[in-house]
Amino acid sequence: MKILAAVAISALLLVSNPAVGAVIDLSTWTCEKFQAAPKDDVGIILAWLDGYYREESDPAVIDTEKFVANAKKLGAYCSANPSVGLITAMDAVFKK
Repeated sequence: MKILAAVAISALLLVSNPAVGAVIDLSTWTCEKFQAAPKDDVGIILAWLDGYYREESDPAVIDTEKFVANAKKLGAYCSANPSVGLITAMDAVFKK
């Protein structure tokens, strides 16, 4: 009975988290694909973005207000430019 419960819980976890084990190649994504992506994927990409566009000497601090503001900036840019590549959009918005 315990084994059956463990299998059921494992199956639920795998179904509820589609980003596990996925490869997200941002060089192939457009703004349109980004905005249509599952919420979990968007969260992962935004977290990556937060780290990628920091200076190496920046402290290891997550400023949630800045994080949300940056997400909104990218969202606004992508809404206006859906066919633009996501990396191009990020570079345009965050000036890397």
